[in-house]
Amino acid sequence: MSISFNLGKKLVLLVMLVTITALSITSYMSIDYSSETLKERGGELLVGESSIRGESLISVFESRIEQNNILANDPMIQSLVLEMSKIPNNKLKESQESNRRDFLIQVQAFQKLIGFSIGFEDTKIIGNNGKVFFSLSGNADENFIENEYFQRGLKESFIEFESTKSSKKLVVVSPIFADDSKKGDKPIGVIISKMRTASIDNIMLNRSGLGETGEVYIVNEDFLMLSESRFFEDAVFQQRVDTIAVQKCFNEEKNYAGFYSDYREIPIYGSSYCASDFGIVLLAEMDEKELVEPIKILQTRILLTSLLITLLMGLVAYFAAESLSHPLKALKNAANKIANGKFDVRTNITTSDEIGELSYAFDSMAQKLEESLIEIKEKEEVIKQLEGGMLLKFSQHEQNDCVGVIDITDSTRISSKLSDDDVSKMYEIFLNFMAKIILKHNGEVVKNIGDALMFRFGNIDSKDTVAMKNVLECCLSMIESHDELKKELNAENIDALDYKISVTYGSVKVAESTTSKFSDIFGPTVNRCFKINTFCPKNSIVVGSNMYEILKNYDEYEFSQFCSIEMKAKYDYSIFEVKRR
Repeated sequence: MSISFNLGKKLVLLVMLVTITALSITSYMSIDYSSETLKERGGELLVGESSIRGESLISVFESRIEQNNILANDPMIQSLVLEMSKIPNNKLKESQESNRRDFLIQVQAFQKLIGFSIGFEDTKIIGNNGKVFFSLSGNADENFIENEYFQRGLKESFIEFESTKSSKKLVVVSPIFADDSKKGDKPIGVIISKMRTASIDNIMLNRSGLGETGEVYIVNEDFLMLSESRFFEDAVFQQRVDTIAVQKCFNEEKNYAGFYSDYREIPIYGSSYCASDFGIVLLAEMDEKELVEPIKILQTRILLTSLLITLLMGLVAYFAAESLSHPLKALKNAANKIANGKFDVRTNITTSDEIGELSYAFDSMAQKLEESLIEIKEKEEVIKQLEGGMLLKFSQHEQNDCVGVIDITDSTRISSKLSDDDVSKMYEIFLNFMAKIILKHNGEVVKNIGDALMFRFGNIDSKDTVAMKNVLECCLSMIESHDELKKELNAENIDALDYKISVTYGSVKVAESTTSKFSDIFGPTVNRCFKINTFCPKNSIVVGSNMYEILKNYDEYEFSQFCSIEMKAKYDYSIFEVKRR
């Protein structure tokens, strides 16, 4: 079973296809660009969070180390540690009690100097022999000789996190050197300070701008979480985080940003700030689902908008098709009537578009067909006469015409230098150019004879000044248009032409052809016009005696008689050249 598509259905189908194609491409590009933009912005957000908070965290660490170094470099502390390092073990306890007040004064002065915002809880001042010289809290008898913090503190200042029952503490360790120590000297002791982590927690737990699933946390070299998790309780020193971002930091000392699975095995987008020299990495992460949720919403809105636009375009196409098909059906019905021989049919469609123009052309065609049918019937008698051998039928009356001939000068020589195509172009341009001027002055082109064009102004009264001047103005216009004709010829790579014009006035006979609707003229006036044309100078106008007698008193023109003995002797006829005064 075949499916037929009329113009309306084809138009609707075409509009729908174009709309769907355009919207599909636009939607794909929009969604793709928007997805990339949203992912990029989400990534930039997390990279910015990790960088800013990471730098803030490092700033806190460096500040705490610097503050602890201030205490370690205190002259009184240095003096006390150096003094107590020399005391034998059996007298150490007594010395601790006697010097405790001095240590406490210096520690309290230190706290006052740096302020209480650092959360200072405990500090231990330990000699290089591992003995505790002073402690704000805890057991002063404890020996630190094998303590990890102590051993490392003899080499450098550093920060560590220490697990507690409730949470964690920040441990800041600094070596103590003698006041007169030189580079390379061993320290005389170590200060181990413990501080609360409130300032660090504030950096980690501030989740503004991180949505519903975003979080920032830190992980140590043992791959253990050092800050609270948004999703699990008691995660500090309990939750293991072995993700690609952590591995990149501790294995390659590099930051990382991208999609991966976090410690919950949930796909996320994360950005890391590696601080391997402090033994930590800071991570800013957000669930991939939340990050791409705006993309899905955008995709849904774009698809719904595309469907709505497609539906609207379909309705527009349907009504447009209806408005097109109605006049086309009228044209179809009219064409069928003409095919059946009814030439009087008219569509009368007056819309101001191409269909209206087509309708106008169709009605014009129908009218011309109707007129042609009438003309054919009228010519039946002429055709019968043609069959009987009659080609021309002369009218029974004579009339006075102004007859003119315009002829190309030396056309044979010019044509011999041109190709056949260029010769045809030359004649076509010349004859059509002059014919337009004649028609502009209400003249009639009779025929062209080779390179000459014969024209006339029919049935003119010699006393009609306006009509006679119009004839001369027509001829002068042809002469004065020489430069304009030259431009048209040069445009076709043809050289300029010279020509001559002759005009006579007198009686002519009109002959109607049975094979053409155009009439021809005959008589002495026509013959005389061709004869005097041969005596005309190039790019000039000549008139016969009859014309001269009529126009000689016109002040606008100047007449010069040619003394042609041949013309006078043979035809007893004078000719005159005409120019403007």
